[in-house]
Amino acid sequence: MTRSLQENDGSTVLHGTPAVPGVVAGLAVRPTPRVRPEIGSEPLAESERAAQAETLRQAADTVAERLRLRAGAASGAAAEVLSANAAMATDRGWLGAAEKLIATGTPAAAAAITATEQFAALFTKLGGLMAERVTDLRDVRDRVVAELLGAPEPGIPTPAEPAILLATDLAPADTAGLDPKLIVGLAMSLGGPTGHTAIIARQLGIPCVVAVEGLDEVPAGTDMLVDGTQGRVILHPDAEQVATAVAEYQVSTARAAQWSGPGATADGQRVEVLANVQDGAGARAATGSPAEGIGLFRTELCFLDRESEPSVTEQAQLYRQVLDAYPDGKVVVRTLDAGSDKPLRFVTHPAEANPALGVRGIRITVRDSGIMDRQLDAIAVTAQGRDRIPWVMAPMISTVAEAKSFAAEVRDRGLIPGVMIEVPAAALLAEAILAEVDFASIGTNDLAQYTMAADRMSPQLAGFTDPWQPAVLRLVAQTAAAGQRLGKPVGVCGEAAADPLLAGVLAGFGITSLSAAASAVSAVGAALAAVTMDDCRRAAAAVLSTADPRAARAAAAAIIPL
Repeated sequence: MTRSLQENDGSTVLHGTPAVPGVVAGLAVRPTPRVRPEIGSEPLAESERAAQAETLRQAADTVAERLRLRAGAASGAAAEVLSANAAMATDRGWLGAAEKLIATGTPAAAAAITATEQFAALFTKLGGLMAERVTDLRDVRDRVVAELLGAPEPGIPTPAEPAILLATDLAPADTAGLDPKLIVGLAMSLGGPTGHTAIIARQLGIPCVVAVEGLDEVPAGTDMLVDGTQGRVILHPDAEQVATAVAEYQVSTARAAQWSGPGATADGQRVEVLANVQDGAGARAATGSPAEGIGLFRTELCFLDRESEPSVTEQAQLYRQVLDAYPDGKVVVRTLDAGSDKPLRFVTHPAEANPALGVRGIRITVRDSGIMDRQLDAIAVTAQGRDRIPWVMAPMISTVAEAKSFAAEVRDRGLIPGVMIEVPAAALLAEAILAEVDFASIGTNDLAQYTMAADRMSPQLAGFTDPWQPAVLRLVAQTAAAGQRLGKPVGVCGEAAADPLLAGVLAGFGITSLSAAASAVSAVGAALAAVTMDDCRRAAAAVLSTADPRAARAAAAAIIPL
């Protein structure tokens, strides 16, 4: 992720991590600066403190109401983030901490800032999804502070013509309010491809590159091109560069629009292309894509708002909706991946210094086997009378013993057992683990996190968790090879499966299925259909000889056309 000067022209290329595919050109704009009061202000007189506390509450209520109104006008992930931020603005813990500071003489604006940093430190320590919420929390703080000071609400300017937004890190609330007709591209110097901002930009269809080195030095008004497919930001591109890049991307999108499945290479080698879903509504929506089935049903996401564990009957009703969407297709159900960034209220989570390395996934059900038993019973109830038996896999498997024990429980219920390969230990022992189960699916998001010792939710470490990291790809290749030796299918269901270029490389490793968000299915399937398996194998070998993500992408692109 370093800058390089293009030959034979005056353009400069900044490299980052691709987050949302697409190619757009335009002038750069930047967010409105956020106001900052003087923290060292004179202390409040005791007679002023109650009024200041009330002013803070009113400002928080005003900000929350604005966010709720914007949530009502949005949809999907954008609406969810805006609603969550509205609730954060009036959170009793945050307001209570600020009011305690006001009671000791701290002015309201300074109290809001100090209280926010207390919670930001706590969220950062917790890691995972909570660490990602720090950006949201600070965005809410800035809006409340602006209201207290009578300053304009921070946010994104409305450009007179389509423009590209540059930012160090963009609050999800700002991203959710973007008009994709005016903000046609997005580039950030921080952020990651799995963060809230990237997810919302993907929903809005705004090409996006994150973790762009050198971007903070680029001023507003700079003429530029954003290539969210290759992870490039080109400053001062010439007309020919723009025309070529846009034309190439239009060809690939047109090809994707025409692809209808099933997944296979140009010479007929099958690679299933499946969808990731979190509930019945998502599964029904996926049927509108060419997805052949469900490669990852994230069951825990059905229960994040539950205070108590759903009964076997309740769980079966939820699972049935997903299986009904694909009665003749493959459906892979992942058992509860609770803990770390996805705590469930009805599961006892121990206090841990590093939750991502703690009791999560299969480790929770080892501590409380009843949770696993009841979930498997519910899946078995749902499977009764169906022609296609569900495949069931456990997350966070680290040892052969865990795989063997889980497989026995699944087979006892007449289901097909598998495991997630997310921990480097499991990848290194892939052949022994696969000997105990019928299939495996590689979760590249967590595999990258654990391989590179980098929190995948950290905006500062996005480059380390790039799925093109050669160390991560070596573990993927090793796992796929183990599957081939044993004649057992190995799929990929992490972020890597949504990358059309990487899809060919994964097929070359011997990966038998790719499961991605439904919106990415057509592009992945079309990319596979355009190459032979021999090309895929040559690209896979070339990638494994590289030493960094950018070189790996370049090696693959030299063989696989997009």
